[in-house]
Amino acid sequence: MRYLRIILVVLIFLPVLYSCNKKLNVNADWRDITVVYGLLSQNEDTTYIKITKAFLGEGDAMQFAKIPDSSTYPDKLDVKMEAWSGSNLVKTYVFDTITIHTKEAGDSIFYYPYQLVYYSPTGHLDQNNTYRLKITHKKTGIVDSASTTLVHSFNIEIPDPYFRQVDYIPGHNFEVEFDPAFGGKRYQLVIRFHYSETTSNGTVPKSIDWLVFDNYQVADPYETVTEPILKSFSSDLFYTVIKGNIKIDPNVISRTALWVDYIFSVASEDLNTYMEVSEPSLSIIQERPSFSNIYNGIGLFSSRFVNKIDTVHLGNTTLDQIKSDTALIHRGF
Repeated sequence: MRYLRIILVVLIFLPVLYSCNKKLNVNADWRDITVVYGLLSQNEDTTYIKITKAFLGEGDAMQFAKIPDSSTYPDKLDVKMEAWSGSNLVKTYVFDTITIHTKEAGDSIFYYPYQLVYYSPTGHLDQNNTYRLKITHKKTGIVDSASTTLVHSFNIEIPDPYFRQVDYIPGHNFEVEFDPAFGGKRYQLVIRFHYSETTSNGTVPKSIDWLVFDNYQVADPYETVTEPILKSFSSDLFYTVIKGNIKIDPNVISRTALWVDYIFSVASEDLNTYMEVSEPSLSIIQERPSFSNIYNGIGLFSSRFVNKIDTVHLGNTTLDQIKSDTALIHRGF
């Protein structure tokens, strides 16, 4: 009786066993998926949007990425952006294509140096408007869309935009103070140190970037009544950055410290979310959630704002310290 039951079980599952396909196909059926990346800013007079398509096939995807046809649509898309003030359509911007030649090897895994992007001479956008992107595929009539508000402009209090001088006094702190930007969630500050370098071939201008902070976040980016943001940092870090980025070079005759630029960048809430889910995970669980605000596609259409105080002169204490600091010896200053 026991053997009879075994035979019956085998007979029941035999058709199922024969119907199994031993070949595993990891590629799904082809589907047109639009990939969109665009960041708006009212202090730029031209808006660029990168529009590509997702790809998948048999073989190495890293090699496919190096082939322009893998991710570039063969036909020009109908790309428009509408500016809305409440329920009123203010203006429509039409985008054309342009090929840029500035992409360098190592910027990403994708092909270079040529990149096809969509652009429009929008002029300075109104920070109070909402902007709606509409991408129409002419052959199929499929429409991809997205919308965003803008990060508003904001004031910088320290360094003083009128006095424009700073001193990094060893053993002391220096401060930065700025107003929160309406619609801005995440803040970054880069201090760019400019200097000149003289060799037997002549004198050339150079610069290095010091990332002071890149993940300061406010609780509510749309709060209307706010206090200025004041942050303090060790001045000694300035000289550490110079030491780490400017090397001793026997071919250099001399170097001259010039000035610094303060570059504040503010990301919208959507852009901040996209950055957070894209950052490397420190958890043992490496899988990260995806984020997109593109309807009928994937990617990001959002905004940022960059406020810059350039040519901030270095005080005498800083200039003397650069020349005399033992950590910077033999660097030609």
